[in-house]
Amino acid sequence: MNAITIAPVSSAAQWRSLVADFGSPLMVIDCARMLQQYQQLCEALPGVKHYFAIKALPHLSVLQTLAQAGAGFDLASSGEINLLRQVAVSPRQTLYTHPIKRDSDIRSALRFGCTTFVVDSPQEMEKFLPYRQRVALLLRLSFPNPSSSINLSRKFGCSPKQVPLLLKLSQRMGVTVKGLSFHAGSQCTNPDNHVCAILTCAGLMHDSARYLNGRGLGVLNIGGGFPVSYIDEVPSIHAFCSKIRTALTALPDHVQVISEPGRYLAAPAATSVSSVMGIALRQGCCWYYLDDGLYGSFSGQLYDYRRYPLTVFSDQRERESAVLSGPTCDSIDVIAEDIQLPRLAMGDLVIGHQMGAYTIASATDFNLFPRARDVVLNPPGETGINFSL
Repeated sequence: MNAITIAPVSSAAQWRSLVADFGSPLMVIDCARMLQQYQQLCEALPGVKHYFAIKALPHLSVLQTLAQAGAGFDLASSGEINLLRQVAVSPRQTLYTHPIKRDSDIRSALRFGCTTFVVDSPQEMEKFLPYRQRVALLLRLSFPNPSSSINLSRKFGCSPKQVPLLLKLSQRMGVTVKGLSFHAGSQCTNPDNHVCAILTCAGLMHDSARYLNGRGLGVLNIGGGFPVSYIDEVPSIHAFCSKIRTALTALPDHVQVISEPGRYLAAPAATSVSSVMGIALRQGCCWYYLDDGLYGSFSGQLYDYRRYPLTVFSDQRERESAVLSGPTCDSIDVIAEDIQLPRLAMGDLVIGHQMGAYTIASATDFNLFPRARDVVLNPPGETGINFSL
């Protein structure tokens, strides 16, 4: 169930101003908030290099903001590479983390200048034989993902027991493996997922020189999964990372630790603005049809299993049973139902919070309703709209 706040009409002024200027629906991206999230993660994990997972919020202003802050970038497709080409960032500040790649994907990344790739099987390692003088690989491991919303070890990753065999295979092939990689699961609410994986990887890295002619592995990618609050509260990032910081001390001293955050940086940085475009009374329940929905900015409710905090504006005290629906002809396009709302009018606004991660990225053009227009606040190196979300 969505958490819905009823705010005074007067507090809607800034949102109405944006709608007056840009129309509705909108997705309002605050680069200053993105930068704040990045800085907090850096403070929570000192010494860790962070590579933003572009898939979470593939927007040019976001990439520019993070590039200026010194972040790296996690790539998973040629399309993401093409977007990143528009940003002043060194290709050496990138990783290609998709474990499954076509030869054309590898060549596209190499043309860009990315030379670090993730693999999780002998078949994927073999794809790098033609490029073995130019690349270095990370082996992705699979670990259980309890306490995570989405299990990212189901589809990818080798078992820890396979690591010695894959290291020996890399030696025979002449392909360089320089480290290990894992993902604790998306929206991970328990740091024990990370801790278990880190400690297992630490043991493998201490033993790795046995299989690599005396050369030990030097990189550990601890993935993402750092949680943010939606309807339910989660620990602060500093508290969440406390056990992770301790676990990292088990690694060999020379190991460089990196991560690939997506949701933690992106989710709080964007807010949706939609408008009531239709009203109907059905079986004693008031249906409000918005100009954005599950096929648009609220797509994360389907694909990411998220429920977003919402705000409506009214000075009325009375509440009635209501439904918030998206605009399309599909009956599954319902944002929230069995809720109590004050009576809304045509043109009234509904604000969605924490909507930066996996929303724009998975929105569609179903029914050819236009997607929400992006409005950027506090863009890097520019003056312009600068109120905070």
